[in-house]
Amino acid sequence: MTAFKTLGQFIIEKQADFPYAKGEFSRLLRDIGIAAKIVNREVNKAGLADILGSAGKVNIQGEGQQKLDVYADEQFIAALRSGGECCVVASEEHEDPICIQSEVSKNAKYVVCIDPLDGSSNIDVNVSVGTVFSIYRRTSAGGEATLADILQKGALQVAAGYIIYGSSTMLVYTTGRGVNGFTLDPSIGEFCLSHPDITIPAKGRIYSVNEGNYRKFPDGVKKYIKYCEEEDMDTGRPYTARYIGSLVADIHRNLLLGGVFLYPNSSSHANGKLRLMYEANPVAFIVEQAGGKASDGVRRILDLEPTELHQRTALYCGSTDMVERIETYLQG
Repeated sequence: MTAFKTLGQFIIEKQADFPYAKGEFSRLLRDIGIAAKIVNREVNKAGLADILGSAGKVNIQGEGQQKLDVYADEQFIAALRSGGECCVVASEEHEDPICIQSEVSKNAKYVVCIDPLDGSSNIDVNVSVGTVFSIYRRTSAGGEATLADILQKGALQVAAGYIIYGSSTMLVYTTGRGVNGFTLDPSIGEFCLSHPDITIPAKGRIYSVNEGNYRKFPDGVKKYIKYCEEEDMDTGRPYTARYIGSLVADIHRNLLLGGVFLYPNSSSHANGKLRLMYEANPVAFIVEQAGGKASDGVRRILDLEPTELHQRTALYCGSTDMVERIETYLQG
């Protein structure tokens, strides 16, 4: 019989890494894992149930909500609310933070920032989607959590992760001590350790960018794309272009195979388009813990000072050598 280690077992083993947590942090990760299983169930039967298509609403980002966006948002918030370890949630789908005040959560110590279902428009065409989350320790004492509890630099994250709902469903997360991946075994309903100690290659041959927006990109990005397309036997160019249009799927592939993900600022999105708190920060934390690099082209993503809940940023992350070359082009 093949030995395996479940997510729950792994979390308990690693609990000693967080002596201040006294089990709360482990329970919080467990709650996220439970919600992920529920969302996965709906994603897997999306073509058979009335859960495809638009919900007929627009979220705070000005983006049309899909039915699965709403469903995933409800499930993760419900799990965090009932778990009792989270005091406030910042979700892509809500303009304001969701403060959790109940008897079970009155002493909650953690803040969760989450994109409940990234790339949900891909569901209708059966392309991988995902969930991205970030966890911080609360900074205020007593009473209702504040916006300041959420607006912390990415470097202060105590954990970050993503769930990818694809040909198999995986949960990948870090607590600042490396990156580990768990694949959902549907026969037992458990996430099992399948990718221990994930390390991204320092050099890669994949670049991921929406080249349909090429004419709107900064000159430095255009030059880098041309560099990727040029033939050079010594560096293995031309590189391979791979772009799914789902942040989690693109990051996951490059994390395992090596490569770089580019989401530049542009003439139509001067400050970038990805959200700092619940997209760029968690992805940057994971990539750095795997040995890679994440930048806005000038500064380390995890050092950016957040000033608003839905703040946007450019993002270049992946294999270190590739990100550093992009920075060189952007900085002239």
